[in-house]
Amino acid sequence: MRTGRIDVQVTSDAPPSEVFALLHDVTTWPEWADFATARLERPGAPDPNGVGAIRAFTGHANTREEVVAVEQDRHLGYVLLSGIPIRDYRADVRLTPTSSGGTEISWRSSFRAKVPGTTGLIEKRLGAFIADTAARLAAAAASHRTSA
Repeated sequence: MRTGRIDVQVTSDAPPSEVFALLHDVTTWPEWADFATARLERPGAPDPNGVGAIRAFTGHANTREEVVAVEQDRHLGYVLLSGIPIRDYRADVRLTPTSSGGTEISWRSSFRAKVPGTTGLIEKRLGAFIADTAARLAAAAASHRTSA
């Protein structure tokens, strides 16, 4: 069974620090992403939203994920613990400054489908959800910038 891959790239007018602030703080997600709720189930240490944090989301699916990598203003990596029928899911969201002062957001994921023959469908549906989430993140960070 092949490994599924999703690769989404969007640009925000906001600098990486503002994009990262929203991405990193799970309590902001319901404000800008398509989730009804988002909360820390278990804080990381020493950073509550950092490595080791388990985040729980409700919405189209109830998912749980664990933060596995954090580089301030540059990178957030997480693995899915439960909620959708895939295994070995890992996502890395990388933030790169643009020459205009904005941020290139790269959201890359890989996974293995639990049900044979569904990798393409999962790539399409989950890819659309991630593309929407990345676009909402970019817009929310830019909006925070203009309203601040």
